[in-house]
Amino acid sequence: MVKIRLSRFGSAHNPHYRIVVADVRRPRDGGYIENLGHYDPRKTSENFLNVNAERAAYWIAQGAQPTQTARRLLKSQGVKVK
Repeated sequence: MVKIRLSRFGSAHNPHYRIVVADVRRPRDGGYIENLGHYDPRKTSENFLNVNAERAAYWIAQGAQPTQTARRLLKSQGVKVK
């Protein structure tokens, strides 16, 4: 199964996340199929959330299941999630 989920990067006490398409059997920060964008939960800049909505919609149409957090972020960017 393929999921749209968050992959953590950034330093200690300064989390940043990539929004990625990955196989469920891969580790959280392991390899992924495609990078869809990034998210900064601390909102340290104006561009704290960036998502490629067209590619996200494509993966959802192909059957990728977003996690709860990824679903919330995608909806905030106007991506239709089933």
